[in-house]
Amino acid sequence: MEPVNWGILGASNFAAHRMGPALHAARGSRLAALATSSAEKAAPFAAFAPGLKLHESYAALLADPEIEAVYIPLPNTLHVEWGIRALEAGKHVLIEKPLAMTAAEITPLIAARDRAGKCAAEAYMIVHHPQWQLVRRWLDEGRIGRLKHADVAFTFDNPDPANIRNRADVGGGSIPDIGVYAYSSVRFAARAEPVTLQAKIRRENGVDTFTQVWGDMAGPGGPFSFAALTSTRLFPRQEVTFQGETGRITLSAPFNAGVFGEGQVSLHGFSTTETHRFPGVNQYVLQVEAFVAHIREDVPFAWTLEDARKGQAMIDMVRAGEI
Repeated sequence: MEPVNWGILGASNFAAHRMGPALHAARGSRLAALATSSAEKAAPFAAFAPGLKLHESYAALLADPEIEAVYIPLPNTLHVEWGIRALEAGKHVLIEKPLAMTAAEITPLIAARDRAGKCAAEAYMIVHHPQWQLVRRWLDEGRIGRLKHADVAFTFDNPDPANIRNRADVGGGSIPDIGVYAYSSVRFAARAEPVTLQAKIRRENGVDTFTQVWGDMAGPGGPFSFAALTSTRLFPRQEVTFQGETGRITLSAPFNAGVFGEGQVSLHGFSTTETHRFPGVNQYVLQVEAFVAHIREDVPFAWTLEDARKGQAMIDMVRAGEI
């Protein structure tokens, strides 16, 4: 079977150090082209992808008949536009999160996917990591009894005003950057959706840098309380806890497993603790391999555009619930 030839729109840092290598390392996948006018920015990609073809524009890459799938790590405000263009060019497309700035913006992308008959998804890599699949299974099995509460913390310190995460004009802020993980990780694991949410938000130069969210969610087991903290102005922290009637589940590196720390999930009972560790797991590679299986074998993908739209709807609720 021929590998899927990937192209990347733009030479972002994240693409150079995380997703680009994953596209090239994944089974059945090859990074074949990059759209950038900067030879300097292209150099890190060429180092791990020999023979990489360079295009000076995004449109030129989309017109390349050798490229079957496109990864889009552009600024948040450009994701939908170029996702639609890629689909209209006959490419499968994997788009970096957050997919859009509002849930309503994702509807035209879904329509474009359906018209093109191609695969399109948000690059929500955590759902492909076995630690999150294990947590979902434990919750499905009722291993902690009825879920009563979930709380999440995801913070890091990034005060650089020039950094894209601190620019309002391109959709920066802690909510779109890491709130997408803090909120939808609970949605995914508990198969739940928000019911009511309130938020306290602090901003700098039009960008949220500290957000506390609290409220109620509901899943198959009924309602439960929810709390989340995201910030781009605090010491790095990643923690998720699901607390039930008979136990709790904790994740110590829930979002950047392998970077922030080793992926580790623990199930705490009244007198026992069961811990599973996941050394060496690359969730970006797993995500690409799952997308290739989706293209080649029509294997269901764990995170659809419809899932992403519901996740963005929760972000919309957070902003609407500001007090």
